[in-house]
Amino acid sequence: MPIKIQSDLPVKEILEKENIFVMDENRAVHQDIRPIQILILNLMPLKEETELQLLRSLSNTPLQVDVTFMAVESHESKNTSISHLNQFYQTFPKVKKRRFDGMIITGAPVEQMAFEEVDYWEELTEIMDWSESHVTSTIYLCWAAQAGLYYHYGLKKRPLEHKMFGLFWHKVLNRRIPLVRGFDDVFLAPHSRHTEVPIEDIHACPHLTVLAESEEAGLFLAMADGGRKIFVMGHPEYDRVTLDGEYKRDLNKNLPIDIPKNYYCNDDPDSRPLLTWRSNANNLYTNWLNYYVYQTTPYDLEGTPHFSDI
Repeated sequence: MPIKIQSDLPVKEILEKENIFVMDENRAVHQDIRPIQILILNLMPLKEETELQLLRSLSNTPLQVDVTFMAVESHESKNTSISHLNQFYQTFPKVKKRRFDGMIITGAPVEQMAFEEVDYWEELTEIMDWSESHVTSTIYLCWAAQAGLYYHYGLKKRPLEHKMFGLFWHKVLNRRIPLVRGFDDVFLAPHSRHTEVPIEDIHACPHLTVLAESEEAGLFLAMADGGRKIFVMGHPEYDRVTLDGEYKRDLNKNLPIDIPKNYYCNDDPDSRPLLTWRSNANNLYTNWLNYYVYQTTPYDLEGTPHFSDI
């Protein structure tokens, strides 16, 4: 089934070439079903790259998904053109009166700063508060997961001696919970971060249920409030060459960086990386859309006073 986007979004052509079913507004309005309304708060600097990754991830579902992109007002993007932001992105004041079936908050390259020092922290906390009554289920990715765990439950992050970088093995816990339905017992997933929330602190928090973790990388997946909050510490949306690009970027900048673990064949950066995490990543987003969005959200979004009453 299709994912609905604006007809002139630049990544549309790439998705169509990959045989991902996308449709524009004109075609969508002639279908007599209500599309699932998903809001993506994109905090990444290279917004078009993240758009493509997340739209790929959301496309493997029989549901029609209507995506709205949002950017923060309190930060000036230096890596995405103003024309692209003006054409394809909303700001919080423009969407705050709407309700959404689901929301994704991306990571951001600010993890080594204190949360309160991030220039859009106040705006982000307002958005997280707003989501409690206007969004059925929210996924927090990587830095956003750390931010959400800190803001909602007071769990602090800590710096790592070495960047958690590469593909790491994880084991599935609480297999009966639908969010991990179809996952293998152990699976690889990408991480790329300088900080972590200690796994022992997460297990000790009574509000959180850990669904997947790694002996080496710590938390991968946890949920709270019956799936209304989902925390993903890694980057399941990454494509084949994302880690490769990050590695070679840091090398070119003479930054300290180790070769990404379990990524290149024979640890050879000149080899084509194997794509070993896509199936479980697709499972994650498909399960989220089906069990925690579509099966939970009301048909009439505007007629529901508060999602907290669901």
